[in-house]
Amino acid sequence: MTLLAEHLARLIRTTGPLPLSHYMALALGHPEHGYYMTRDPLGARGDFITAPEVSQMFGELLGLWIADTWFAQGRPSPFILCELGPGRGTLMADALRALRSVPGILDAARLHLVETSPALRTEQAVRLPHATWHDRFDGVPPGPLFLIANEFFDALPISQFIRTKQGWCERHVALREADGDGPAFAPVLAPVPLASDAVLPLAMRDAPVGSIAEISPASAAIAEAIATRIAEHGGAALVIDYGHARSAPGDTLQALRAHRFADPFEAPGEADITAHVDFEELAHAARRGGATAHGPVEQGAFLKTLGIEARAAALKSRATPKQAHDIDTALHRLTASEEMGSLFKVLAFTPTAAPSPAGFPEPREPH
Repeated sequence: MTLLAEHLARLIRTTGPLPLSHYMALALGHPEHGYYMTRDPLGARGDFITAPEVSQMFGELLGLWIADTWFAQGRPSPFILCELGPGRGTLMADALRALRSVPGILDAARLHLVETSPALRTEQAVRLPHATWHDRFDGVPPGPLFLIANEFFDALPISQFIRTKQGWCERHVALREADGDGPAFAPVLAPVPLASDAVLPLAMRDAPVGSIAEISPASAAIAEAIATRIAEHGGAALVIDYGHARSAPGDTLQALRAHRFADPFEAPGEADITAHVDFEELAHAARRGGATAHGPVEQGAFLKTLGIEARAAALKSRATPKQAHDIDTALHRLTASEEMGSLFKVLAFTPTAAPSPAGFPEPREPH
């Protein structure tokens, strides 16, 4: 039994079942006992590994993508270089190393990181000692903004709704009979359906009885805020995450613990709880903010367009046989369709007058 489980149990006994979004927010971000507040979750000793930890090539190519979009927009100086949820700082450290070869860009860049985890801020400070940290995106100062969000949106809270004969009912989290010591949690449905299904994307509203619809108002709000900043001041945002290109019903809530899937309702605060990102909804939010949305495209295709295969060949040319094997393994993991190449998508935001950024076709009008 965890201290967070005790807190959640008291809250439910006092106020009734919690909306799933509230449960998820507390499980991940409770200021004392939340998952991200109490540990470094990355690496072999943690619960999952992200692309920057797989290979330096990932961060290097994203850094050069930033440089290319910076040049395309007239090399604004100074500008805000920002990452949301920077993990250990590995991605940004690799990106900055690649940017050393780009004249003038490091002098113009002002590094800002959005991170709530004290443990991860400590890790980031080792690699990025000159950064400025913020708890929320709205703390980032104004100005031209070039932003990266890698595996950030998947950890933002979601709401789930299940289609019943009476309509769409929201999923909550309640206490259930415990098999052992301490409280246990289980999902339940609100007894009264939504008065209107307008909160759901159009593609979900007519789903059959039994269908599950997921939305993330927090994700949409942050995406719109980023787009508004870019539309007003210039810059670009790059969002990389796992998810689906088009809105569709389905239950994607999951938890990871020690690199294995776990029950999201068991031991809150001890596992990473995430959901697939709805890239169509993020693109709609970007357009509401006044920016152009590019993509999404699959991560594998995106990285190949940026030249990851050539970068791997260059690294292998001065590598030992063991290092060359590791480079090939990393390249496969990042780009192969059966690995991260297809499940992970890439979406970009730019001002409406800016050219299409590298790795994306010319944008089409939304449906």
